[in-house]
Amino acid sequence: MKLPDFEAWAVFAKVAETGSFARAAKDLGLSNATVSKAVSRLEQRLGATLFHRTSRRLSLTDSGQSSLEAASRLLADGEALELEASAQSVTPKGLVRMAAPMSFGIAHLGPALSDFFTLYPEVSVELSLSDQLIDIVEDGFDLALRISALEDSSLLARRLCPVRVMLVGSPAYFDRHGRPEHPKDLARHRALFYTGGRSRDAWRFEHPTHGQYAISVPAPLRANNADVFRALLLDGQALAMQPDFMAWRDVAAGRLEQVLAEWTPPAIAMHLVTPPNPIRPARVRVLMEFLAERLAKAPWLG
Repeated sequence: MKLPDFEAWAVFAKVAETGSFARAAKDLGLSNATVSKAVSRLEQRLGATLFHRTSRRLSLTDSGQSSLEAASRLLADGEALELEASAQSVTPKGLVRMAAPMSFGIAHLGPALSDFFTLYPEVSVELSLSDQLIDIVEDGFDLALRISALEDSSLLARRLCPVRVMLVGSPAYFDRHGRPEHPKDLARHRALFYTGGRSRDAWRFEHPTHGQYAISVPAPLRANNADVFRALLLDGQALAMQPDFMAWRDVAAGRLEQVLAEWTPPAIAMHLVTPPNPIRPARVRVLMEFLAERLAKAPWLG
């Protein structure tokens, strides 16, 4: 059995990444001739051309495009493996690309990362904040924070802490409209509805004795980010489902009040999600461990 030409695949991935044989040779510490021969060797083996070459432009053929994702993973895996086995892994350094939900990132990741950089000054983080579900493999992220009930996938996930979602409103709102005792009572109330979750049309509840209940509540405002709800909640305009990490301070201070505490939305949790490869550079590992320890002691967990 003939082994795959791993070196040639890695060289191909680097050429595609840089868009140039010369730049790939410089990045890899190889001669231009060695890079060119590696790609030619691979094309001969496959019986297919991987690049369109002109004097001014280099672009992938259909065969090259279809092979790129797997080749890029091979290159990344090799780099991570060497980094893991080298002295560089002793001192974490370099860039970590991370994705996180908008509201949680703004409220909590800034202070956390300030402490992290004090511990690891040679690590930098490129943080992308969005409530949209992104493909961390396709978009090149090292890890992502996700707050949800995770679906089955090839990604690796580490559960950090539960996330309790509370139905809250201001005391003044409840004094005017009454406090619901059952989810069916919400038909007489007003909702601020978060559209970024799985349910786009109703609030869903679970009770240990009475089972499940779903109800659509009149909503003067629907939004894909829950930060905008806080001012309206405090002003007594409506009710909202808010995660504990957003609402806990207002609830503790009495500015907001939780109702229907025994009727809980479907359970969710905060996870760290990484690409399928279990080998991670030290810079990624230390950030993961730091966040895991930090969030295990989060004040909203009680």
